[in-house]
Amino acid sequence: MEKTLKKRLINALEGKAVDKIPCLSVTQTGTVELMDRTGAAWPAAHSDPEKMADLAIAGYEIAGLEAIRYPYCLTVLAEIMGCSVRMGTKEIQPSVLTHPFSKGPENLKIPENLLEKGRIPTVLRATEILKTRTGDLTDGEVPLIAGVEGPLTVFIHLAEMKNCLIWTIKKPDYFDILMETCTEICIEYANALFEHGADVVCMPDGGIIGSGMVSPSVLENSVKPCYKRFCEKVKGPKILHICGDTFHSLRTLSECGFDAISIEEKVSIKAARESVEERARIIGNVSPSRNLLFGTPADVIAEAKQCLSEGVDILAPGCGIAPRTPLANIRALVEARDEWYNKN
Repeated sequence: MEKTLKKRLINALEGKAVDKIPCLSVTQTGTVELMDRTGAAWPAAHSDPEKMADLAIAGYEIAGLEAIRYPYCLTVLAEIMGCSVRMGTKEIQPSVLTHPFSKGPENLKIPENLLEKGRIPTVLRATEILKTRTGDLTDGEVPLIAGVEGPLTVFIHLAEMKNCLIWTIKKPDYFDILMETCTEICIEYANALFEHGADVVCMPDGGIIGSGMVSPSVLENSVKPCYKRFCEKVKGPKILHICGDTFHSLRTLSECGFDAISIEEKVSIKAARESVEERARIIGNVSPSRNLLFGTPADVIAEAKQCLSEGVDILAPGCGIAPRTPLANIRALVEARDEWYNKN
């Protein structure tokens, strides 16, 4: 039996036997109820390391999830690279307002002292705070899952989605230059997170892959090499999360080197396992909207047990938890997992 939740998660990511399948979120966990309970609310929790840590750890201490996932947006790297960012509200995540490289990659370069820019020091300091606090918990060490936006996400923020898609066809050299630069930024940031105490990084990326807007050839010849480089250069466990229906891309994605792939409810767990085989573990895929946000605890429990029956390796929401998600519904995830083991 695993001595800590961290050990359980690492074993699961490595494909080893576990006493129980981990139940957690690899995507954002900030909710209004947790903000109210902790006094650590958006938008302050995006920029204040203490508030970021307070809200993150509430996902474990109050909601019962078996990992601590932070931060809560996909704009940290975009902001450093020159995008203007609207910091949002208590219920709305930060969003990018400007796209400084919409004309092309001229003058695109990685800033010197990248890790000292923007909100990166905030996230790194929050990591240190969380590492100290989890080491003091009475029931053992809780894993820290740090979110790092992926290169396609940064690309779209820098150049805008329409240009990203047009350049795959008309200016593939533009596409490759931006992808390679964005990948290097993601690598440096991810490794810094591990150096400051993160146990796992989750890279949400490539919604345009899940939407079917990227051709198989672009995925294979331009995106896959960048993902492989990320996996080769980042020194720690890595999870890829992609929104949408990724079924037809899963074989290619599973060949990149990620320890696990997080899928939405649009993808069948059984089909995903058949496609991925033993190359990566499958995480998911309880609906964050239909049941977690708008359903009842009983609805969540029923869907979670179905995911477990279909063979998911780590039980989790299929995407980020909506800010208005009821606390009782999040707690129902762990309840479902425990009931499933008691009856099996």
